[in-house]
This record gives sequence, structure tokens and C-alpha cells, in this order.
Amino acid sequence: MKRRDAQSIKDIIDVALSQSGVSGVIDEQRLCYLWPEIVGPGINRYTTKRYVERGVLHVYLSSAALKNELQFHRSRLVEELNKAVGKNVITNIMIH
Repeated sequence: MKRRDAQSIKDIIDVALSQSGVSGVIDEQRLCYLWPEIVGPGINRYTTKRYVERGVLHVYLSSAALKNELQFHRSRLVEELNKAVGKNVITNIMIH
């Protein structure tokens, strides 16, 4: 069978990932990877662990003062992280 319409590699990969059901997991991993770029190196220095579970980003910090400060900026961080990924991956951030 010949295909006459050209497709980009990105489109082919996106279709394959969505058919296999792992595109959501990849988006969650991409969001965790983008955390240092969004918050900057100063805040990332105190980040010990981060993961996404059921649409919530869990971030573990080693500084109590920083935990308190980031509580006030959670909604802005959710917006910026989702915008960086290009999808609504998370709905909230839990700071531990």
C-alpha cells in the first residue's frame, strides 16, 4: 500500500504514543523535567524529589521557608508548567 500524503515524524510518533496509551505518562515526565526551567536554579537547588500522581505534582523541598513561599505561588506554577508542556497535565501542586 502506497501512502501519498506526507506526514512529519512528530505526527507519526504522536499517533503511535497515543495508540499505545503512554502519552500521558510521557507528558508527566516532561513536566517534571521542566520544573528546574520554570522555577530556576535557586529553587531547584532545594528540590529533593518530584513526581506526578493523579494529576497532582508532588514536590519535596528541603527548605521550610521555601515551602511556605511556594504555597502562595502554586496556581501560577500550575499554569506555567502546563503551558510549558503544551497540555493540561496537572491541576494542583502539593509541596512537601
